[in-house]
Amino acid sequence: MPGAGVSCGVLLPNFDPERLGGLGGAGGGQIVQAARAAEELGFESLWAGDHLACPAPGLDAPTCIAASAVVTERIALGFSVLLLGLRNPAWTAKQLASIDLLAGGGRLRLGVGAGGEFADEFRAAGVPVSERGARLDDSLAVIGDLVTGKPVQYTGRKLTVSSPPLQPAMAGRLPIYVGGRGEPALRRAARFGDAWLPMWLTPARIAERSQVLAEMALEQGRPAPRVAALILVRIDDDRARARAQARAHIAGQYRMELEAIERWTLLDSIDGAVEHLHQFVEVGVTEILLLTLGRAPLHQYERLAEVRSRLRMSAAAPGTAS
Repeated sequence: MPGAGVSCGVLLPNFDPERLGGLGGAGGGQIVQAARAAEELGFESLWAGDHLACPAPGLDAPTCIAASAVVTERIALGFSVLLLGLRNPAWTAKQLASIDLLAGGGRLRLGVGAGGEFADEFRAAGVPVSERGARLDDSLAVIGDLVTGKPVQYTGRKLTVSSPPLQPAMAGRLPIYVGGRGEPALRRAARFGDAWLPMWLTPARIAERSQVLAEMALEQGRPAPRVAALILVRIDDDRARARAQARAHIAGQYRMELEAIERWTLLDSIDGAVEHLHQFVEVGVTEILLLTLGRAPLHQYERLAEVRSRLRMSAAAPGTAS
């Protein structure tokens, strides 16, 4: 039945938007604690956001996923999303295959996005912002072969890749999640994606765009990608308190006012969150990624675990969202 298989994941707190200094520490500090907690609480997946340079201090996403791989056993591990176009695809493939090996194989998910909102990181990487889409497409054209140990000779719009077989190699196919909301992202998902991963869209809009995506995939001779959704969230019975936490986080992470994205942000109690997320399940979203806003992210994980449990029960019984 629709929605019965919905899965929920959380993002690692690998950014420090309020500059509280909680990223490091002995044994990986908050990252290792968060990875262990996410698995123990029953989440299906764990993800890391990726920026070379943004307003908030942040740890390298592949490093955080590697650390998470060695302290967990079951949970899927992914990038939400990796700025693949800023990277050399062969080196990236080496990292991904290495992480997959550390994780025991079969747990890795590659979410990708074009980025572009922070020009500084493109300058730092020596990549023109205007080339971000073409470079991402070129990288997606070869990353599957690179991670599975196939030789690659490729000349694309912006990248030329000449690589021998890389070892270690992944035994299976690497699932690709394509982030973004616009037409280029949909075309990219239709061409390369196993899943489409939008952010800052309403359930109704996701339903509309999913139909377009399915048509695009049909034109490519591919099945329609699954639909996931990345949602920013703060669980609190006091909405004013939730808004204050979210406001500080959004300002520190994105240099934006909360009001600019509040309509797509989940600031509610556990009951309200279940009802809200059920709307996404009803339009065909099969995977929900939750980015916790504000302080004490591990406490938020605990509350979101209750949301996850109740959401899965409600998804298995259509017509009940709480």
